[in-house]
Amino acid sequence: MPRKIVIDTDPGIDDAMAIFYALRSPELEVLGLTTVYGNAHTETCTINALRLLEIAGRPDIPVAEGAHRPLVSRFHGPADFVHGKDGQGDTFLPPAAAKPVGVHAAQFLIDAVMSDPGNVTIVALGPLTNVAMALLLRPDLPAYTREIVLMGGNAYVPGNASPAAEANIFNDPAAADIVFGAACPVTMAGLDVTSRIRMTADDLDRFATFPNAESQHMARLLPCYRSFYYGQLGVHEILVHDSTTISWLLHPELFTVEARPVRVETEGISRGKTWPANKSSRPDSDWEGRPAVNILVAANGPEAVRVELEAFAR
Repeated sequence: MPRKIVIDTDPGIDDAMAIFYALRSPELEVLGLTTVYGNAHTETCTINALRLLEIAGRPDIPVAEGAHRPLVSRFHGPADFVHGKDGQGDTFLPPAAAKPVGVHAAQFLIDAVMSDPGNVTIVALGPLTNVAMALLLRPDLPAYTREIVLMGGNAYVPGNASPAAEANIFNDPAAADIVFGAACPVTMAGLDVTSRIRMTADDLDRFATFPNAESQHMARLLPCYRSFYYGQLGVHEILVHDSTTISWLLHPELFTVEARPVRVETEGISRGKTWPANKSSRPDSDWEGRPAVNILVAANGPEAVRVELEAFAR
């Protein structure tokens, strides 16, 4: 049976890649998309989620709009310098025919998990506000959740939103600290591993050769994304961020994992930093009693790219 997932997302070019990757993988059943601010404002992310499902020929999959701002702070603004003003590489697609469902994303996550207790995984690709809200609304939700897999954080490498923090966690560190404390399996696919999975120029050029709507859409988006990475890193390649979560679900054997409790810095210049416990942590420290998080720290990058491209080529 396919593994059931619900994707919390802020589409986003790399979100689009992850969503399409999941939809094109028969091993996964996408129950719905929930939207949050991040790469764009929430309203735009909702429009993009509906558009992406329409492109993929899956307008039957529901979309629920979620939080417009972090739990206890303000939203610092969209990453349009990375993803374009529309979050989709400035392609400015027409609106989708479908509309979002009339329930908040946090409640949708609860309903999705409780529709098949113990068998639904939450895949979070943006700031963790919706997921944290679901946990606050339903404190026993972890007991019924198979796993939370999130793209975010940086355990042992520098951040990308600041020297200390990765962008998704930086956007709502209070929510992230709640999620990392959930009493269910939590897997962190952060910069430690996504910096090791890279699509080369040749890899990216292959999208235009695949005769399906999802790949052709990615081919239209990728010039914007490639331009950002060339400006930042001086390379003709991209780091594979959000779709690393899907690769983990499909091929966990490709990854190296450390299991450690994680706390998140919520204030100051290190706001958003994800701190794993170490062996010298005091027994009465802030990590005491926290569940271990599966931190992805390394991967077989070329193989992860190969299996992802294989999904798009089907």
